[in-house]
Amino acid sequence: MNSLGATSVIFDLDGTLVDSEPNYFEAGRQVLAERGVPDFTWADHERYVGISTQETVALWKERYGLRASVAELLAAKNRTYLELARTATRAYPEMRTFVERLAGEGVPMAVASGSSPEAIEAILAGTGLDAQLRTVVSADEVERGKPAPDVFLEAARRLGAAPADCVVLEDAAPGAAAAHAAGMRCIAIPYVAAQADAPEFATAGMLLRGGQTEFTARTAYDWLLHSTSPA
Repeated sequence: MNSLGATSVIFDLDGTLVDSEPNYFEAGRQVLAERGVPDFTWADHERYVGISTQETVALWKERYGLRASVAELLAAKNRTYLELARTATRAYPEMRTFVERLAGEGVPMAVASGSSPEAIEAILAGTGLDAQLRTVVSADEVERGKPAPDVFLEAARRLGAAPADCVVLEDAAPGAAAAHAAGMRCIAIPYVAAQADAPEFATAGMLLRGGQTEFTARTAYDWLLHSTSPA
């Protein structure tokens, strides 16, 4: 039985459903090291959390003066990342529990991510989350990535849901901004704790400042239950 009325839930993928940021960091480190940037650090990587891969490599090209084209950098990073994603991505246990509970009640769900379609598919298949999360939208499929609302609005369209009936789970400030711009409620779980005070997170209906250490399936479900839109 669905107790959440007309509510649909849209998940960001990286840093929200799964802890894939270490894989993105390692892929980026390898790609940059091969092109003469040997000192890319985790702190450097954190600047790009929540930004699409294409936008990230475009910023790298400018920041590091790389000779390779954006298309070449994007292909290299995606190739390296996919090798890691297929075997080394961990789903957050409480997120998995949350997804399973929502699926058990028949709540419409989607994934809306800045990652490529291939990366999303590899991660969902590798973690087994593809069994419950069949509606997937990549930023590659819309005109603008986060913080623009396009990817969330497309997810709502595919679910047949009104934006006001959608709740987004996000770990990054650009994603929280995108959810707000889409007219959707947001549960924010900051991946980078130091960014919890970012103004974008202030628009979230529920902000878990401690990130995944504070997230539980029960707490999120109870919040949904008390803020649900009637069918």
